[in-house]
Amino acid sequence: MLRKFLDWQLSLTEKGKPLEILHPLIQAADTFLYEPADVTQRGPHIRDAVDIKRWMILVVFALMPAILMAIWNTGLQDFVYSSGDAKLMNEYLGSLGSIGDYFAFAGKDNRFLQILWNGLKIVMPVVIISYAVGGLVEALFAVARGHEISEGFLVSGILYALILPPTIPYWMVAVGVAAGIVLAKEVFGGSGMNILNPALSCRAFLFFTFPGRMSGNVWVGSNPTTVRESLVKMNQEAGLTSLDGYSQATRLSVFNVPADVKKVHVDAIATNNLGDQVGTIDVIKEQFSVFNKEGAMKLGELTQEQLKQFVTTPLTDGGLGLSPGYYEDAYHFSSLNFGIGPLNSDWGFFLGNKLGCLGETSTLACLLGALFLIWTGIGSWRVMLSMLLGAFITASLFEWGSYFLGQDGGAFAPAQFGFPAYKHLILGGLAFGLVFMATDPVSSPDLAPAKWIYGLFCGLIAIVIRVINPAYPEGVMLAILMGNVFAPLFDYYTAVYMRKRRRRRVIA
Repeated sequence: MLRKFLDWQLSLTEKGKPLEILHPLIQAADTFLYEPADVTQRGPHIRDAVDIKRWMILVVFALMPAILMAIWNTGLQDFVYSSGDAKLMNEYLGSLGSIGDYFAFAGKDNRFLQILWNGLKIVMPVVIISYAVGGLVEALFAVARGHEISEGFLVSGILYALILPPTIPYWMVAVGVAAGIVLAKEVFGGSGMNILNPALSCRAFLFFTFPGRMSGNVWVGSNPTTVRESLVKMNQEAGLTSLDGYSQATRLSVFNVPADVKKVHVDAIATNNLGDQVGTIDVIKEQFSVFNKEGAMKLGELTQEQLKQFVTTPLTDGGLGLSPGYYEDAYHFSSLNFGIGPLNSDWGFFLGNKLGCLGETSTLACLLGALFLIWTGIGSWRVMLSMLLGAFITASLFEWGSYFLGQDGGAFAPAQFGFPAYKHLILGGLAFGLVFMATDPVSSPDLAPAKWIYGLFCGLIAIVIRVINPAYPEGVMLAILMGNVFAPLFDYYTAVYMRKRRRRRVIA
C-alpha cells in the first residue's frame, strides 16, 4: 500500500508533469523509506550493501550513546541546579563518589522520570528545529537546482544540535543552521562539495555572531536567569562564599585562568589537601618559612584566610606574589588540576557528569561511538588516533616544558602549562570532535598518510588554542575547521610525495 502511494506521488512529479519541480522532495521521502529504484545497466558494478543513506544512518546509530547521555545529563543538571534547594545539591554532590550512590540519588522517589522529562524538554526541541529548518534549506536548494536531496543532513542536523549549549534560544538554532548550511555547504555546490564541516560551520557562525549566547553561564537548564537565581538562593541558604559556593562554571572556564596564576600558587593552595605531595613544595616551604616568622601557622593546615594571605603576599615578604584579584581563579583551578572535590573527578569527566554542550560531555559515549564507526569502517581510525596523539603529545610538551620555564623547576610558569596532559582528553569537546567532526569524509583528507598529518595538526592546534589563547578556552572547533582548510594541501603534497617515491622505486 505504501509503495503504491509513493509510486503515485512520483508519477505526479515526472518530467513534463505540473508538479515536476517538487520531484526532489518526493524522491527524498521515497529513498528515506525504500532503497533507490535505480539499477546499473553497465559495468563496472560495485557490490556493497552500504549506500549513502545507510552510511549516514549508521553514523546516527553511532551517535545514540551521546544523544542518550545528552538527554540524561542535561536533565540531571537542570533538575539539581534549577531547584533552589541546597539540601538537594548537597545530596547530589555527595552521591558522586560512586556509581551506586549516583544511581541511588537518581532513583530516589522516581527522580529519574523528572530528570528524563527535563532532558527531553531541552534536547528534543533543539534537534527538531535543527532538522526542520536545515532540511527546509536543503530542500529549497534541491528544488532550485533540480537534483535529489542529499542524505548528508541526517548527520549534520543531529551533530549541530549536539554541539549547542542547552540554553540556546530556539530562533538562534534556526538562524545558525540556515546560515551555516548556506554559507558552508550550498554555496560550494551541496553535499560532497563543502570545504568545511557543515555542523561546525553552523556553530562557528553562532559563536562569532552571538558570543554572549554561546559562552559564559549558558550550560545549565534552559533559562540562565532561573539557574543564577537558584544558585544565589542555595548559596545563601548554605552560607557559602564564592570560594566554596555552588557555581555553574564549566570545567573549561575554570581552566581558563590568567597567565598571572602560576604553578606555585596552585600547588600552595593544594597543600591543605595534599600536604607535601605537590611539585613546587621546596619553593613553597622556603617562602613560607619567611612568611611564618613567628611559627604560629603550619603549612597544610591553614585557614582559608591564612592561605589567601600567604599566596597573595609579595615575594619579598615571604608570600607567593599573586594579585588578590586572581586568588579565586587560582583556588578553583587548583581543585580542577588536582581533582579535589566531587565535581573534579576524572571518572566523572569520563562518564559525562559535567557541564558543557548537549552531546559532548561523556567521553565514554564518544568512545562507544568511535568503536562502532571503526567496526563498520565508516569512521577513519587514523584520524581519530592521530588527533588523540596530537592533542596528548602537545599537552605533554606543555606539561613537561613547564618544569624548565624560569627557575625553581618552573614554579613560576603559567599554571595552565603544567595541567596534566591526560585531563585535556576528557575535558570539553575534544573526544566528540575527534570522533564525529574531524572524521567527516568530505572535509578531511582521502589519502592515509594525509589523514595522519591532518589528525596530528588538529590535535596540536586544539591544545595550543586551549592553553595559550586567553579568550577562548576550547580550541576543538577552530582546530578542526582549520584542519578542513588545509586538508586539500595535505592530500596534494602526500600524493606528490607518493608519486616521487614510486618513481624512485621504478628507476631503482
